[in-house]
Amino acid sequence: MNDLLNFILSQDAFRKNRLPSLYSDFAIHRKTNPDGYAVNVAAWEQALTKAAKYGYISSSHGEVSTPPKRANRKSDHLILHADRSLLRDLEIPEWGQPVALGAVLEEAFQNRMIVPLQVYKVNPASLQKPQWRLIDPGVLNPLNVMSWGLKQLKGFVVGTDESSPGLQAQEWVLVENLKEAAGGIVKQVMERSSSNTDLVYSKESFVNEFGTILNHESELSEADFDVLLLYLSRDSRAIAYDGKTIKFRPSNDAPREITQQDSTVASIKTLIATMTKQVETLEKKISELNTTAKTALHNQNRISALSAVRSKKLAERNMQQRLDTLAQLEEVYSKIEQAASHIEYVQVMDASAGVLRGLNTQIGGAAKVEDVVDELREEMSKVDEIGNIMNEAGPQIDESEIDEELEELESKEQEAREAEEAEETRRKLAELDDLEQKAKEVARTAASEQSVDSELEERLSRMSVEETTGTAT
Repeated sequence: MNDLLNFILSQDAFRKNRLPSLYSDFAIHRKTNPDGYAVNVAAWEQALTKAAKYGYISSSHGEVSTPPKRANRKSDHLILHADRSLLRDLEIPEWGQPVALGAVLEEAFQNRMIVPLQVYKVNPASLQKPQWRLIDPGVLNPLNVMSWGLKQLKGFVVGTDESSPGLQAQEWVLVENLKEAAGGIVKQVMERSSSNTDLVYSKESFVNEFGTILNHESELSEADFDVLLLYLSRDSRAIAYDGKTIKFRPSNDAPREITQQDSTVASIKTLIATMTKQVETLEKKISELNTTAKTALHNQNRISALSAVRSKKLAERNMQQRLDTLAQLEEVYSKIEQAASHIEYVQVMDASAGVLRGLNTQIGGAAKVEDVVDELREEMSKVDEIGNIMNEAGPQIDESEIDEELEELESKEQEAREAEEAEETRRKLAELDDLEQKAKEVARTAASEQSVDSELEERLSRMSVEETTGTAT
């Protein structure tokens, strides 16, 4: 069992109890069981799309692509090569090959989940879903008319055939994977770019940078990159591309042409990357030669040690030359970045100067402002003069009358305040009288109680004496 089939059978939609239905000719149930038909079609569409995304689909060269241990194996992630070999890869002993795969691809094409590769290359509108209209001129081409006639003749002679169409050899563009890869690349570039030079790539550096955008274990194929660059430049218009140099466009107003400066920047960046890899390779080689020399000396093999040291010195010299060249290239690239920043700064300043110039033109200059201010001051002085005249024309008020009225108000206020204080004093005196009356009442009550007690004691004493006298007699 190959890796593609293992991946397909690992999907939830391809459980063991679902395999008989998925591998059957379920296209005959398109009308009798539309829900089941739609579920099976969706299962195959998603499984094939994911399998291509992770590098399990056979490439256009007929090689089965499996995820490598290192990201150096190329496979088709955006293109599905559908032919008899795909059916053989999906074959299982118990249920054979998927009979309805042709119907699945036809349904996916109707929904524009896939489009023919050759059609996509020449027709930018092929990704759009078809719209309803009275007459489609494309339907009237001779090939479609002939196909329609054969279908009608077949239905007349044999009867209606709802079975799955045969799988025709065709390369399909996987639209979902294409848009995902393009969106991921644009997002990464825009997040990491700090200047316009960071938006420029050579095709080689672009391939090296974004080869594993969909899967870290396998790289996009050359055919994938051709489709991806076509989509980014023609359909989404996220980049400007001339076949060698790629420049991302941060906005729709950005130019769509590749300039000589862009090509030069891309070349310098590619050369810096190449020199960096060469330095890393030489560093690794020097380390290995140093280990070899030490091992040879340990084994008392002077000739091998001498040869290793000589090779090490040569590698060190080569590495130093490349380091010097790399430093010069990085300095040049830094100056280019600085110059590009200066251009942006000057452009912003120029635009700002233009805005200020337009505003100053609308104002009319300093002389006009001075005239406006002088005129404003004159008009304000006129307002003050008019106000003074109107005050003089108004009724005259006798100031002595105002003083007399104020004194009268003050006297009334004083009388009211004195009356209030007298009332407060009267209230307090009344409270004191009341308290004094209560105290006298309490004192009388206490005196009365005391006299009663004295009389009671006297009676008790008299009764006691009388009792004593009677007893003695």
